[in-house]
Amino acid sequence: MSRTGLRRWMPRGLFGRSLLIIVMPVVILQAVVTYLLFDRQWEAVTTRISRGVAAQIALFVQSYETLGPDRFAGEVERLREQSFGLVPVIRLGAKIPDSESPTYEVLKQVFVRELSTRTGRPVWVDSDSYDDVVDIRIQLEDAVMQVLVERKRVMSTNTHVWVLWMMGTALILLSVAILFLRNQIRPIERLADAAEAFGKGRDVPDFRPSGATEVRRAALAFLDMRERISRFVQQRTEMLASVSHDLRTPLTRMKLELAMMKGDDVQAIKGDVEEMERMLDEYLAFARGQAGEGASETDLGNLLRDVVANAQRKAEAKSPDKHVELAVGDGILVEVRPNAMRRCVTNLVENALRYGKHSQVSARQNASMVEIAVDDDGPGIPPDRREEAFRPFHRLDTGRTLASGGVGLGLAIARDIARGHGGDITLGESKLGGLRAVVRLPV
Repeated sequence: MSRTGLRRWMPRGLFGRSLLIIVMPVVILQAVVTYLLFDRQWEAVTTRISRGVAAQIALFVQSYETLGPDRFAGEVERLREQSFGLVPVIRLGAKIPDSESPTYEVLKQVFVRELSTRTGRPVWVDSDSYDDVVDIRIQLEDAVMQVLVERKRVMSTNTHVWVLWMMGTALILLSVAILFLRNQIRPIERLADAAEAFGKGRDVPDFRPSGATEVRRAALAFLDMRERISRFVQQRTEMLASVSHDLRTPLTRMKLELAMMKGDDVQAIKGDVEEMERMLDEYLAFARGQAGEGASETDLGNLLRDVVANAQRKAEAKSPDKHVELAVGDGILVEVRPNAMRRCVTNLVENALRYGKHSQVSARQNASMVEIAVDDDGPGIPPDRREEAFRPFHRLDTGRTLASGGVGLGLAIARDIARGHGGDITLGESKLGGLRAVVRLPV
């Protein structure tokens, strides 16, 4: 089997691999030891007890050949007492079957060989026809001597009890090992779940370090990292709020002064000031991220309807021929930061309407993922430049120029929000002929 094929059959989880590494060698070793001991035990006990029966039957044959049929018949009762219940039956003129003895291999190798050696006669043994009796037949000169012997007198019949005890003990120990191993793996799973939830922007207040020393160290390191990241985000948010206030104050004074001025150049200056204010809003939105907002279970259908309605109103105010369609069902619930996700989809829809006349928003959900697709009929983006479109403060020349407006942060903010929820955004070809942006979020 190739290395790739072996990897395909190997367990992927830590519990399965730990179980395989720790338990399987013990199980294999016990199976080998059990088989060897069982084989030797069975053969040793069978050899010891079957030799006694073979000696007694050989005595029957010798007595028959010495006394003859008539006198031997009179000695049967005495022989029964001496042989502890073995009774030979003489069948004159009979022959033993020509077929091979239907018996266990251990009887063939031990008992049949021993009896043949002692009597010097052909022997046929049947251990399959009866439940508790072994049929033994010896070919004499003019007859067949048949002896029915209890199975336990020629072979070991309680070895299976020992094997059952071994198997039962192994299963108990294996169950205990699985239970303890599962308890050791559970803290690692909780740590992984907490890290995944934190990566998606969800709070994990009930997480506590537990388990082995190494797992506790990893959990404490995770908690320290979470505190440092949360503190950094909080400090950055507070700083940006101060910067926003300080920058908006002079812009507000400029707008008031322009409102009192008259002249042909005033309108142009007002437009520049408004453009600066809009750019400032986008810069701060990109730098601020989604700090301070908690995740909650949100109806994605209602959120998309609000986004599409607002985008449609803005688009109609600028150009009556632009419109947005929505295709989303009810009951799509996902745990997100609502305002951040609204900003993410709004950026994608506004981006689509900026470069196209028609946009379509759709959403669907499967077992592990929610997908939000925004299509447009604009010029699109070449495949080799789609990742470049996500770079902050970067605008593409082809189809998306400076004249189109924007500061190159719309897609960057949208991807930052999607990745903050544990998902991502990809770009592709749209069925409308333009660009297709797909937001994928884990459920």
